[in-house]
Amino acid sequence: MLNDKTVVLGVSGSIAVYKAADLASKLTQAGAKVNVIMTESATRLVAPLTFHSLTDRPVVTSMWQAREAGIGHITLADTADIVVIAPATANTIARLAAGIADDMLTATVLATRAPVIIAPAMHTNMFRNQITQDNLARLRARGFTIVGPARGRLASGATGEGRLVEIGEIIDAIEKTLQKSADLSGKRIVVTAGGTQEPIDPARHIGNRSSGKMGFALAEAARDRGAEVTLITAPSHLPEPGGVAVVRVTTAAEMKAAVAKAVKQADALIMAAAVADYQPKSRAQAKIKKQSPEMTLELVRTPDILSEVTGSFIKVGFAAESEDLVANAQKKLKQKGLDLIVANDITEPESGFGADTNKVTMIDKEGNAESLPLMSKREVAERILDKVAGMGENPP
Repeated sequence: MLNDKTVVLGVSGSIAVYKAADLASKLTQAGAKVNVIMTESATRLVAPLTFHSLTDRPVVTSMWQAREAGIGHITLADTADIVVIAPATANTIARLAAGIADDMLTATVLATRAPVIIAPAMHTNMFRNQITQDNLARLRARGFTIVGPARGRLASGATGEGRLVEIGEIIDAIEKTLQKSADLSGKRIVVTAGGTQEPIDPARHIGNRSSGKMGFALAEAARDRGAEVTLITAPSHLPEPGGVAVVRVTTAAEMKAAVAKAVKQADALIMAAAVADYQPKSRAQAKIKKQSPEMTLELVRTPDILSEVTGSFIKVGFAAESEDLVANAQKKLKQKGLDLIVANDITEPESGFGADTNKVTMIDKEGNAESLPLMSKREVAERILDKVAGMGENPP
């Protein structure tokens, strides 16, 4: 798994920096090309020459040195198969979470599309501080993998959480991440997102509170796992994810047409969009004026995209429920001929529309149900794609 892979190893100024030398050595022995980036504080603890000797490659310690050597952060970011920061201090974690790019390491991480693993190492109190926990949660939500820290004796002499995990555990995480990052390579995946809007007149519409966050997280995760992704999204304020073909639609009918076109050569359709169930029977061409205290609006059903769009692809649906979660989801699974349904209770405050987290139950067509704890939507997306990748090995 590591042979001929390019690993960017970021080393920040923790006392555990000496263990990073062992990591660099073992990765090199496994056949990886290891490009080491050291923060200034890390160089005060271990000389860059140590890593140069172990990897037989230049060690980058500053933006200016990199420019002089012709090794820019974009070059390192683009050529990396994976980025590993071990040890990662609280300061480095905070800067990454804030998107700060004021040195070679943070600039490279901000520029890369490769998966990123962070192995924290710091005093227990710093690790448990809510600021650090919030920063780690933010990075997890963006798809970073956090490994550790371990519990044990710290540099201060105290015992607690904060030790850098064993090198073997970091290497295991690297191998698993590399394997996952390519498990959808060559696959074409269509993802829908957001809430459709059905116009009443030029100023008003019928819609819902979907933000599109779940669908966008799925598109980004599928892209990072090697898939060719088409994201069909109803109106959303979220920025378009790079490396993804984005198709913007407004109504359910427009979404159905876009999905029907996109799935012709697709391996999977993941329907995360919240499609309006009804639309006005007729649309007023001019804004309806407020005249009487009551108004009757005649509605008709919108297209049932999951039922009406067919093909030999894996079909995944979502069920946003407010009661009888599993029973309603199972009914929808059978009615629409799905391979997998993802159900969530929208009445839960951290699992409804607009939240950054989700708590779901996944049910497959054999009736197997798996309930997940509250997770970031990116983590939920990864778990859904794990299922899709497994189905791809045994397509329907």
